[in-house]
Amino acid sequence: MTDPNASAQSSALSRLAEALGADGTRKGLPPVERWNPAYCGEIDMRIAADGSWHYMGTLINRPALVRLFSTVLRKDPERYVLVTPVERVGIVVDDAPFLAVEMAVEGDEEERQIAFRTNVDDLVQVGPDHPLRFEQDAGGGVKPYVKVRGDLWALVTRSLAFDLIDLGEERVLDNEALYGVRAGGAFFPIAPASGLR
Repeated sequence: MTDPNASAQSSALSRLAEALGADGTRKGLPPVERWNPAYCGEIDMRIAADGSWHYMGTLINRPALVRLFSTVLRKDPERYVLVTPVERVGIVVDDAPFLAVEMAVEGDEEERQIAFRTNVDDLVQVGPDHPLRFEQDAGGGVKPYVKVRGDLWALVTRSLAFDLIDLGEERVLDNEALYGVRAGGAFFPIAPASGLR
């Protein structure tokens, strides 16, 4: 006996893929911030903390399909959604929707530029429009993120996090000594300098 819910879920995924042109030929990012279709409920899709995408408990192992879905991902105030011009469905994101998997650094001090490539091939140059933020993990360590677009962030992988933090320096802002990273003409604080001693 087939599960009618599973069939409806599978149909929802097919409709989304169809609406997006699942052949992967679409270029550029769709204007998801301008689309406001009716909310159609949740589908059983999850982006795990390791950046992998799962549908109905099964890993989506087609990179082109993951990239396609990533282009219509948006963070609404109450949830992450996949959105097309005709429907909007909620999904679960364990941490950040993307991972920053490659980093390039050019220049020093005031001239430093840092760029990241995500696991879905977005290229992001750190600066005021694509800031870094740093959070503390459960073990007290530092977890860096870079803003990709909208309210979508990429978690910087652990190996790159060490390299990124090594670029840090101490600066005094508003009479407080802070340790942080300078890139793209901006300074991104990691922690009070006194807390690092």
